Amino acid sequence: MLLKRFGLAALFSLSIVGCTTTPNTVAVATTQKLIQYERNKSDLVIKSYTLSSGDKLVYAENNSLAGEPLLLIHGFGGNKDNFTRIADELQNYHLIIPDLLGFGESSKPMDADYRADAQAMRLYELLQAKGLANHIHVGGNSMGGAISVAYAAKYPDEVKSLWLVDTAGFWSAGIHEALEGATLDDNPLLVNDKEDFYNLYDFVMYQPPYIPKSVKAVFAQERIANKALDAKILEQIVMDNLEKRAEVIAEYNIPTLVVWGDKDQVIKPETVNVIKEIIPQSQVIMMDDIGHVPMIEAVERTAKDYKHFREGLKK
Repeated sequence: MLLKRFGLAALFSLSIVGCTTTPNTVAVATTQKLIQYERNKSDLVIKSYTLSSGDKLVYAENNSLAGEPLLLIHGFGGNKDNFTRIADELQNYHLIIPDLLGFGESSKPMDADYRADAQAMRLYELLQAKGLANHIHVGGNSMGGAISVAYAAKYPDEVKSLWLVDTAGFWSAGIHEALEGATLDDNPLLVNDKEDFYNLYDFVMYQPPYIPKSVKAVFAQERIANKALDAKILEQIVMDNLEKRAEVIAEYNIPTLVVWGDKDQVIKPETVNVIKEIIPQSQVIMMDDIGHVPMIEAVERTAKDYKHFREGLKK
């Protein structure tokens, strides 16, 4: 019963699961059990691939090999487990859910290029190695949405559809007022201590699921340890405007579903208007009373909308 109760909440959008350093070893063990419980429930197995650069990508994959492949890409500060809960609702698809370079259990080189094109190329290399690069469906949240756009722009003949969830990279919409004046030294998206992480939890979600502070403290550890790299990555991605590349998506008429929480404090909900103008064929769903991570705040609703979108592609 404890696993079921906590399992509904444990996979916070910006959680890191590879952490091993925390004052409370009981909390670490409990958190790891919760995460493994959710992975098992969603039929996800953790695998790894060594890129040509020598860096390691860790990813989750389900066993629905007969389903069409769906690549799911997490946002800034997140990891593959951002999609673990919703993966249970998407088991008819062949899911590939990576830790991007710099996050989760993947390699974290300080001197790498973390912009959208570079991350997209790494994911393409992974999919090529798995024989899945042709005819792939791609979805991403926040920074992962920007990488999804870059991926589709680089490989438009191979992308069957896009799913953009509160996506970054369309910066002409402006900065959300909640982040006006933020710097790399003072930014709610960067974590210096546990209190920063507790505040971040409430900042990114309008209806945050319950999670004990002891578990939050475990999630906070690697974010604290990785702050220098996080700051470097954030500096790169906020300068990476994807709008010109998104024009390729319109040119190739790639079916696109845009989902946004109307209470998003990280990226302005008005961004959907910019996306719709650049990608006219996109379908837009604005979710009431949801923040920056709908796939965690409203798992069933978000999955249902996506499956409806995919069914429409068959008509």
